[in-house]
Amino acid sequence: MPPAGHKRSFERKPINGASAVVGPGDLLDPARYVRTLSDLASRREPFAVAAVVKTEGSTLGKPGFKTVISKDGEILYGTLGGGCPDGPIVQVALQTMQTGVPRVVRVHFVDVTRAVEGTVTSEDPDEIYVETNCGGTMEIYVEPYLPPHRLVLVCQGGRDEIEEHLVHFGKRLGYEVVVVDPSPALTEKPDELIEAKKYDLSAFPFGPRDAVVILTRGDRDVPVLQALSKVSAGYVGMLSSRTRTRQNFETLRSLGVAEEFLRSIHTPIGLDLGGHAPSEIALAILAEITAARHGRTFKWKAG
Repeated sequence: MPPAGHKRSFERKPINGASAVVGPGDLLDPARYVRTLSDLASRREPFAVAAVVKTEGSTLGKPGFKTVISKDGEILYGTLGGGCPDGPIVQVALQTMQTGVPRVVRVHFVDVTRAVEGTVTSEDPDEIYVETNCGGTMEIYVEPYLPPHRLVLVCQGGRDEIEEHLVHFGKRLGYEVVVVDPSPALTEKPDELIEAKKYDLSAFPFGPRDAVVILTRGDRDVPVLQALSKVSAGYVGMLSSRTRTRQNFETLRSLGVAEEFLRSIHTPIGLDLGGHAPSEIALAILAEITAARHGRTFKWKAG
């Protein structure tokens, strides 16, 4: 995938899988468009929507033409006017899914000489030159849609004030909160509750936008961490003393768990905010998760 800001010119040719691309008639089927978005969102699949907002001169695409582009660069719905704009816009869509930032780009349909000249001389990554003889220009808005950040709490069961505050704070911060707890005693409902003593975490559909907090109090630390070593959660943290963590890690090494995964675990968990109350510990945990989301690192909480 080209890095953000990369510019290139494109020849007029079908994109990969062009035979599966749906034509302009789909613009008359808003129900199918909504179903496509709903299906992707229900599966927590990142995608982008690209829509023509303005045209100048001769272009096949008109304002209102749109496409839905998958995380793999496949056009799942619609068209922007054929292979001319669709190919380069797929690359822009993939970049927006990496950054999470929408873009407005101008696609110029020009002859080969002007396409090469524009690509070489323009310093604006949102000016794209496509080799064709249409002679027009399209302005296209590309917006990424990413699944919400998710906070997954793996708990031991029974009353746990830290768990309670994490559910409360997590929902206020916009996280989709999932609790895995065999016998929960919560006053505030999470978005999803999995009541299972021996739930197989390796079967849960973890992704890079998921943060996992382990509150198992030592009883199930090792099997939980072993399961998480097989998935791709963006953040894994465990509330544990240094002594317990050392013992757990020795056991996990004997079970063949990779050292890279063990180094990635945030334990002792949470930023060093100086607080000791359950609400303060929960706040410190979510502060660290938020910092990790934004690529920041701070001193961890002494434990």
